[in-house]
Amino acid sequence: MDSSIYLDIGNSKTKWKYKGKYFDTPTNCFSLDELPNSSKIWISNVSSSFVLESKSNFSLVESQKRYKSLVNSYEKPNMLGSDRWLAMIASYEINQAKGFILIDIGTAITIDVVDNTGLHLGGVIFPGLSKIRDIFDHFPVSKEVKINEISQTTKGAWSIGTLDLVVNGINQKIHDIKTNEPDLEIYLTGGGRSDLEEFLDFSYIYHKNLVLDGLELFANNVG
Repeated sequence: MDSSIYLDIGNSKTKWKYKGKYFDTPTNCFSLDELPNSSKIWISNVSSSFVLESKSNFSLVESQKRYKSLVNSYEKPNMLGSDRWLAMIASYEINQAKGFILIDIGTAITIDVVDNTGLHLGGVIFPGLSKIRDIFDHFPVSKEVKINEISQTTKGAWSIGTLDLVVNGINQKIHDIKTNEPDLEIYLTGGGRSDLEEFLDFSYIYHKNLVLDGLELFANNVG
């Protein structure tokens, strides 16, 4: 069995895959010392706060121009976040080279579009629900709210308003994309799904660990 470690360091959570099993911990609590001994560690790091010390068994992954027939649309390919690129690789392999929309709901929410030739058409990024609510962290938050309502309390008003902003942003963007590309499959990943799933008005296929799976695929492809 493959003994490499596949490590995804995100802004909120750090996840890793080892011998087919998945693990995670808050990034602010993570230490490389938690990892088992391994001859090779493949790393995607999009955290602005976690600094990696150079070690010989590390391989820090950057987005490339191409993976098989999947083509990165960025003029400077490494400027595309490695987490987005790796999740696209996993979706590409799952979807057997057909077109897809990829939604990753985390600290940031990203939506990327790939056509049926494998060309990445581009994407959008906007703040996740927790990041928006952190702007006014003195406002209380309730999860017992529904969108498209109004409230007679600050707690309810803030909870509804921030939820509306995120959910309607996702739903509208997917509607816009599907209007022009109706046959695209939709994949969803990311730890923020549970907060939003009942409010999303489109069908999708959920895969919890697309970034890690894509990182393993990338590593196996480049050797």
